[in-house]
Amino acid sequence: MTEAILLVGGKGTRLRPLTVNTPKPMVPAAGVPFLTHQLARARAAGVEHIVLATSYLAEVFEPHFGDGSDLGLSLEYVTEEEPLGTGGAIRNVASRLHSGPDEPVLIFNGDILTGLDIRALVDTHATSGADVSLHLTRVEDPRAFGLVPTDATGRVTAFLEKPQTPEEIVTDQINAGAYVFRRSVIDRIPTGRPVSVERETFPELLSSGAHLQGMVDSTYWLDLGTPQAFVRGSADLVLGRAPSPAVPGRCGDRLVLPSARVAPDAKLTGGTVVGADAVIGDGARVAGSTILAGAVIEPGAVITDSLVGAGARIGARTVLTGAVIGDGAQVGPDNELRDGIRIWCDTTLPANAVRFSSDQ
Repeated sequence: MTEAILLVGGKGTRLRPLTVNTPKPMVPAAGVPFLTHQLARARAAGVEHIVLATSYLAEVFEPHFGDGSDLGLSLEYVTEEEPLGTGGAIRNVASRLHSGPDEPVLIFNGDILTGLDIRALVDTHATSGADVSLHLTRVEDPRAFGLVPTDATGRVTAFLEKPQTPEEIVTDQINAGAYVFRRSVIDRIPTGRPVSVERETFPELLSSGAHLQGMVDSTYWLDLGTPQAFVRGSADLVLGRAPSPAVPGRCGDRLVLPSARVAPDAKLTGGTVVGADAVIGDGARVAGSTILAGAVIEPGAVITDSLVGAGARIGARTVLTGAVIGDGAQVGPDNELRDGIRIWCDTTLPANAVRFSSDQ
């Protein structure tokens, strides 16, 4: 089958503090770096050669994945010295591709969790004779996304960036972040400067008469750009709602890695993940949350829809709801943190420092 480019160079600013020490694609989801799920799904679809376009914390990727042989892949790494945007990153790795001018090249954004039928997208590209084919999905509220209307044959007719008024919302189809390029089209992207494939490459191709084909696939799709979405995506992988052959264990209500320690009366539900060497204390309740490697949840703590970073400690009876705790942070006993609050890496929060009254 075709080869692929994975765009994994983003800084993951919206995911901080998760990405202070770790690039976004390497943050663990369902027990393994999120990138592992993307690589495994590409391999399952028949992809054998993948080029990773890296930038932020680029040195982390190759030591972990090596040449890709453990996953049945051939991996190469290309690092941007300066951020080049999505289009610039694609063009920057073109020399590592093996495809001929008319052959297809798959391209994936590194922060999308999806059940996309990869083979169907490639087949659509081949049968339509397109220059570029795009995975499109439908969303209830498209205002935060780029709209991609198509005609009756699926051919793309426009690219509309983040509409705000009802009149501008002409479709619920959005760009879902996976593409198939004719190899020769990649060579048309300018070199040596930042290029946005969404805002520059696609509109220019359309205006020049190129054939851009959309394929609507409304299976599972989630942009993992925020901590809340990342936690949800990890839970959905564990629960089996999002497909991946890389989940290290059976799908179910919880995933506990072998070296973790969980007290017999602790309760783990909702797709909770407990990472390597983490500790869950007596009577703790953890629902729909991710507890990263080496973290400690002390007795009686209640953790819901939250992420606790590597080596962090959550004190006894502390309540977290929709919270993100950075690596190495220490949250003392009897705190209550909720509603998207983020505690930075290595921060120390004393006991009883933050509480919410029952009427708030």
